[in-house]
Amino acid sequence: MYPKSFQKLIKNFSSLPSIGPKHAERLVLFLFKKSQEDIKDFSENLLDIKNLQFCKRCHNISEGDICQICANAKRDQKTVCVVEDPLDVISIERTHAYHGVYHVLGGVITATEKDDSLKIPDLFERIKKEGIAEIILATNPTTEGDMTSLYLKRKLHPLGVKITRLGRGLSTGADLEYADELTLSEALTNRKELL
Repeated sequence: MYPKSFQKLIKNFSSLPSIGPKHAERLVLFLFKKSQEDIKDFSENLLDIKNLQFCKRCHNISEGDICQICANAKRDQKTVCVVEDPLDVISIERTHAYHGVYHVLGGVITATEKDDSLKIPDLFERIKKEGIAEIILATNPTTEGDMTSLYLKRKLHPLGVKITRLGRGLSTGADLEYADELTLSEALTNRKELL
C-alpha cells in the first residue's frame, strides 16, 4: 500500500474528469519521479489557476476583465460565435478560419430544464449594445446543442441579427473539442443562415 500523502494525491487526481484511479496512480508516480524544482513549478502553476477569471464580455477564460480575443482590435467585433464552453473557443481558434469574437454560454439547455446559469441574457444584451451583425451558433451537434441553437434562433430572430449555424461537416453527437481543424474550418466556411 502507498503512504498516506501518495494516496491523497491519487484521490485528488481521481476527482478530475476522465481520470480513474489507475490513471491517477500513474500520474502521481510520474510526479514522484520528478525533481523538486519541477514539482515546485508544477504546484505554482496549479495555484496560479486561481488568478484566472471569466471574461466580463464573452465569458471565455481570461487573465483580466477582458480576454485577449475580445481586446484584439483586429478581430471582427460584429460577428459573434456562440459556443458551449471555453474548450470550444480553443478548438475553433486552432482552425485559423475564424476572425470574429465569441460568446461562451457555459453549457446547453437540456430536455428537462432551461439552465438559468447559462449566459443567454448576456448575449441578448451584447447584441443590443454592440450592434452585432451576425451570430454563428456553434453549439455541439448533439440533441442538447441543437435544442439550444433552436431556442437561441427563436429568441434572436426578432432582433434582426443574421443567424447562422455551423455547416454539418460535424457528425451528430460529436463535440467541437474533439473535431479536427479541417472539419471545423469547413463547418465555419459552410455555415448556413437560419431563417
